[in-house]
Amino acid sequence: MPSPAAAQTAPTAAERVYAHVKRGVLDRRYEGGVLLTEGELAEAVGVSRTPVREALLRLETEGLLKLYPKKGALVLPVSAQEIADVIETRLLVEEFTVRRALPSPPGLLDRLAALVEEQRRHAAAGDLAAVMAADRGFHAEIVRAAGNQILCRLYDQLRDRQLRMGVALLHAHPDRIERSLTEHTEILDALRAGDAETAAAAVRAHVGRVEALVRGTAR
Repeated sequence: MPSPAAAQTAPTAAERVYAHVKRGVLDRRYEGGVLLTEGELAEAVGVSRTPVREALLRLETEGLLKLYPKKGALVLPVSAQEIADVIETRLLVEEFTVRRALPSPPGLLDRLAALVEEQRRHAAAGDLAAVMAADRGFHAEIVRAAGNQILCRLYDQLRDRQLRMGVALLHAHPDRIERSLTEHTEILDALRAGDAETAAAAVRAHVGRVEALVRGTAR
C-alpha cells in the first residue's frame, strides 16, 4: 500500500495524459496536422475521457493543439511566423546573456562540458529527443548564469517550441548533430578564455545556422 506521501505525489489521470501527448508532440510521434481523438488517447493511457479533455484543454492553451468539439484535437504544425519569433527571441536573449555570463560563475564551465558530452552520448544512441533536451539545457545554463530572472522566465517559455523545432531539424539534417557539438565547443572555449566578444559571435553564428536550416525544413 503506497504511503500518504507517495499518494500525494502520484500524477493524476489528466497529468498522465498531458505528459503522454506533450511528449508525443515534442518528439514528433504526433506530427503537425495529425488529429488526435479522445477515445484513442484514453485507451493509450488507460483512463476515461474526462481527464483526456482536461489535458487537451491545457495543451491548447500552450499552443500545441487546436480543439475541435466532437472531432478531436489537431496537432498544430510549426508555422513560419513561430520559427521567426523563436529565433529572434533566442538571438536577443542568448547573445546578451553569454556576455553577462563572464566572468563565469563557479561550476558553469563544468556543467556546459558535461552537457556537450551528454549530447554526444545521446547522439551515439540515436535518441534525438534527448539530444535536443541536452542541447537546450546547454543554452539555458548560460542564460541562467547571467543572473537575470526575468530573462530566465522568458527563455523557459521557449523550451517546448525549441525542443519541437530541434527534433524536426535533426530528423531532416542528421549531420547537424556533429556540427552543433562543434559550435557548442566553440562557445564553451570562448567562455573558458573569458572572451565575451568571441562568445557572442559564436552564439550568433550558431543560432543563425539553426535559423537557416529550420527555415529550410519549413518550406
